Amino acid sequence: MAKETGSPISTFFNEILHDLYSSLYLAIGGDLEEESRDWASRGVELASTTIKIVILLLIVGFFYWLFTYFAKRYQVQLKLSDKRLSIIRSVLRYFWFVSCVLAVMSQINVEHNTITATAKASIWAGIYYILWTSSEQVISRVLKHYGLNASIEQLLKNIFSVLIVVLGLASVMAQFGFDIVSLVAGLGILGLAVGFAAQSTIANFISGITILLEQSFKVGDWISIGDKEGRVILISLRTTHILTRDNITIIIPNATVASSEVTNLTSKNFIRFDIQARIALEADIEKARQVIMQVLDEAENILKRPEPLATVDHISDFSTVFIIRYWVKPAAVARMPIIKETLQEKIKAGFEKADICIPYPHMRLLLPTENLDSVKNAADIETLLNRSESQQDLFK
Repeated sequence: MAKETGSPISTFFNEILHDLYSSLYLAIGGDLEEESRDWASRGVELASTTIKIVILLLIVGFFYWLFTYFAKRYQVQLKLSDKRLSIIRSVLRYFWFVSCVLAVMSQINVEHNTITATAKASIWAGIYYILWTSSEQVISRVLKHYGLNASIEQLLKNIFSVLIVVLGLASVMAQFGFDIVSLVAGLGILGLAVGFAAQSTIANFISGITILLEQSFKVGDWISIGDKEGRVILISLRTTHILTRDNITIIIPNATVASSEVTNLTSKNFIRFDIQARIALEADIEKARQVIMQVLDEAENILKRPEPLATVDHISDFSTVFIIRYWVKPAAVARMPIIKETLQEKIKAGFEKADICIPYPHMRLLLPTENLDSVKNAADIETLLNRSESQQDLFK
């Protein structure tokens, strides 16, 4: 029973050892069809190939070190900035890595066509990598000349980066025999399917591009969208982020922004706001105006030019209503509620100090003098009021 149980196990492990033996022989360049396996000659060939690879890698590494040394040593003479020196070292490091890969491939019996394709693909990849790293600076200089904002600059940088990466991958894959035309056609069909499935996302994307191109508002502006108001902190391709006075970030889809009425409160150098103040009908209007103008003159955020104004807006049933117009800088828009509340508080204190009455709703009763003699208690007053009302003797 022990032999019957051990025999299949021994056979299983022998098969594993035989497979490992064959794989190792193939790895050092042997042929399984040979009648006898010559491990010594295979070992000599492996050692020779390893030595050749090491020598090639040392030669390539020496040239990499030499060029890097000269670039760093003569940095001042060549007028190379630290950023340019870093780019040169990155390029040299890339060519060193590619040369090492090609050197190893040439010594391990890789097909000549594959080595050639790898070399061409590496050159194309290096060219597109240089374009990708330098495109940001080129776009920044071009857009700076036209005075476009940072949001459009970031959008164009992202678009050019995606185009460069896509073209780079296509060029590299073309060197290995891939049919790029068929691949692009397949991606186009896939893009249509994705477009139908993500219509809202695409609508937000197109709206985001429209917002960035129109520049109706930009990052840092204080805007009002419907009942939402705040400072724009981000305009992405899908959403617009605004930060409210309560330090709450509101994320609005760009399609909603593009189809809504947007009020930009900080698009000009200054903006006008207004508040109201009331005085009693019998109060002196000019004296009240002087108090209001003094408060505006002492306020920190109120501009002296254009001049603030305090005029009578209308006269109500029991008060004279002033409308007070004043101008502030865009930076003060975020603090506008505090500014308005402070002005109203100081105007009220100024009215009280100048003995200017502040009105409140009240009712005046006019009664005939002969009826006053009959008033002795509250019941008599109620009876008298009812009688006066029926006789239309009640005036407000």
